[in-house]
Amino acid sequence: MEESEDVPKDFVKLKCEKLSVDEVSELVVSPYCGAVSLFIGTTRNNFEGKKVIHLEYEAYTSMAETEIKKICRNVRQKWPSVKHIAVHHRLGVVPITEASVIIAVSSPHRAESLEAVMYCINTLKASVPIWKKEIYEDEYSWKENKECFWANTEK
Repeated sequence: MEESEDVPKDFVKLKCEKLSVDEVSELVVSPYCGAVSLFIGTTRNNFEGKKVIHLEYEAYTSMAETEIKKICRNVRQKWPSVKHIAVHHRLGVVPITEASVIIAVSSPHRAESLEAVMYCINTLKASVPIWKKEIYEDEYSWKENKECFWANTEK
């Protein structure tokens, strides 16, 4: 395969169906890369002593996709050797242990892909309009990401 045939790609998807780690990681595999780094964010069964039943995610989809693509562009500026980036986020109900978000990055060496994955998830939580509702046994709560820039404004 010629290097020109394996041009860098970004795979951004917001969907209501169950996310697949295999599908996301396969999107970024490249013969030019020795590293594929993954982050998988899953639903845990507790929060601050409360039993979590499941999570529900809502998004301003077109804006969320635009913001995620911006994150991908920033990754390529910071780590030019990154080859492919995949960011899949689930919307709707996400049961306990299932993935809410999967991020995969390929690069020739591990340092760049690991750093890029961390940057992607931290920036996504801080800037992408996706909202999380935690459903407990007898109540629910909309959760604000502490990293989110609009949550940290002076009141």
